Amino acid sequence: MELVSVLKQLSNEENSTLYVSILVIIVTIFLFLNFTRKKNNNLPPCPPKLPFIGNLHQLGTLPHRSFHELSKKHGPLMLLELGQVPTLVVSSADVAREIIKNHDVVFSDRPQTTAANIFTYGCKDVAFTQYGEEWRQKKKICVLELLSIKRVRSFGSVREQEVVELVGGIRESCVRNKGSCVNLSELLISTSNNIVSRCILGQKYNTPKDCNDKNFGELGRKLMRQFSSFSVKDFFPSFGWIDSVRGLISEMNATSIAFDSFLEDVIEEHIMRRRNKEKKKGDDHFEKKDFVDILLELQENNMLEFADSQDNFKAILVDMFVGGSDTTSTTLEWTFAELLKNPKAMKKAQEEVRRIVGRKSKVEENDVNQMNYLNCVIKETLRLHPPLPVLGPRQTTSSVKVQNFNIPPKTRVFINAWAIQRDPKLWEEAEEFIPERFENNQVDIKGLDFQLIPFGVGRRGCPGISFGLVSTGYVLANLLYWFDWKLHGEDEGDIDMDEMCGLTVSKKVSLHLQPIPYSLSS
Repeated sequence: MELVSVLKQLSNEENSTLYVSILVIIVTIFLFLNFTRKKNNNLPPCPPKLPFIGNLHQLGTLPHRSFHELSKKHGPLMLLELGQVPTLVVSSADVAREIIKNHDVVFSDRPQTTAANIFTYGCKDVAFTQYGEEWRQKKKICVLELLSIKRVRSFGSVREQEVVELVGGIRESCVRNKGSCVNLSELLISTSNNIVSRCILGQKYNTPKDCNDKNFGELGRKLMRQFSSFSVKDFFPSFGWIDSVRGLISEMNATSIAFDSFLEDVIEEHIMRRRNKEKKKGDDHFEKKDFVDILLELQENNMLEFADSQDNFKAILVDMFVGGSDTTSTTLEWTFAELLKNPKAMKKAQEEVRRIVGRKSKVEENDVNQMNYLNCVIKETLRLHPPLPVLGPRQTTSSVKVQNFNIPPKTRVFINAWAIQRDPKLWEEAEEFIPERFENNQVDIKGLDFQLIPFGVGRRGCPGISFGLVSTGYVLANLLYWFDWKLHGEDEGDIDMDEMCGLTVSKKVSLHLQPIPYSLSS
């Protein structure tokens, strides 16, 4: 019996050894094949990943910072696997330049996300339409008809009226509650959204909706919040049903239906007004058009040559609203935060504004065009705090070679503008707020110089640059002219600069500041 027991034990030990040996061989073969595949494919470096989720666990609440940390270890061109989606991350100006200069067409598609599909009528807008002739026509309409320099100037009265209301509200607060603070962040959001909404729809962002007692302001905020919601389908296409189970799709659909109803009413109101009003011609009429008027005129003249033109019409309006709402207020908020942290820059900017405006009763947009240092302040803010730190995602249409690496087709692409614009190889004291760096530096902010790309680059760059910059400069000049600003109960160096990621990356903590009215007689 003892002999039989010993033989069984030896047999079990031999089996265990055999099983372990087979397992080691299998793992070795798998690793070898995987290494050989990567070597043969010559893919960009990839950080270690987990089964199924890939590198998704390394994507924190602030993706631009997570990507930047990974790029320090794995280089300026990385191929991550975010769930089931191969994702290329670009973190250097040289790589971005090579992509745009040599392969921009290959990189000009957009991944059609869950939110974009729902809110832009199946991606019929400009931002998410696939690259091709239809996209070119839509972008041409936006650039020439909606966002041209002439058109942007025509909205000067809208900007002036909204800024007058903003300044008047702050003055009233100063009189009513002397020495108290205002939530400047909220005021900037409200003013920026009012400007955008009036230019697009012809009415204010916070105007209550008469029909069905809907409030467009709340509806717009809900749409923008859901636009940046995490969707399982965007990272795990085969598990998209989870979004339906957890209620995300039904919430987005409800918001989309309500927003669509609102747009239909606005369009109908514009049509009725056009029918009841004698058509006027010339530059005077040009100045009074909002985006809905312009698109209706193009539609009447058969210049919207798209299938389902009404959906395309509304998708473009959604695009303009989403693209213009948060970006301006976010930039203004970060500008004030940086100026408060750097009182010398604040003083220099205010002195320039007050010197150029003089004792006039209002700041004019022509005055802002002469404010060189103010322009440097805005540039430096956009360098340190681009509203979209990781530019809008692209997608490759075919295989392509970049930096001698092979990039597969259908690869999602992120260009980390935040990392590029803080690269110490490109910028001295890259983490510091130094507007003076632009006084004798002709680096262009419109995507021609790859070290400064807050509005994107190439074919997919933002067409609303002029609209955003004019609004930002005019609001900022007025607030610096009419008020001095102080932090309440804390030193300038203690201002909270933490970020919060949403549709844009804004300040986590709102700016509560004490405004001190400026006297023209001082």
